[in-house]
Amino acid sequence: GRSRGGSTTKIHALVDGRGLPIQLHLSEGQASDCREAEGLLAAVPSGSTFLADKAYDSDAIRSRITTQGGFANIPAKRNRRKSFAFSSFLYRYRNLVERFFGKLKNARGLATRYDKRSDNFLAAIKLFCIRLWIAANESTA
Repeated sequence: GRSRGGSTTKIHALVDGRGLPIQLHLSEGQASDCREAEGLLAAVPSGSTFLADKAYDSDAIRSRITTQGGFANIPAKRNRRKSFAFSSFLYRYRNLVERFFGKLKNARGLATRYDKRSDNFLAAIKLFCIRLWIAANESTA
């Protein structure tokens, strides 16, 4: 997407309990995060706890997670009138996503976005994610 600063892109990631990526999506920088949640929620296993930041706080996302048999642990936005159950203890585990993005920034080409086309950029991110999965699952024997 275009903004005053130039082209921007958001990376939406779904990670598992070990911080390894399961699902990735790209969107324009000015687009709302809630729009991309549908694609991520399709990969969430039923009966799991979904941890997200305030950008993903919407009634549609909460109802979708509830229908899948899961629990949405998302902090409410300031303008929300209805309150929901929220566990600050569980929310601490959202740092797994932040650590994934920290690892992603170690790859200089991805952090500075050398790729001009979004499909090439997403492919480079997925190759880096494959590297993370291999490193996490390789045998030490």
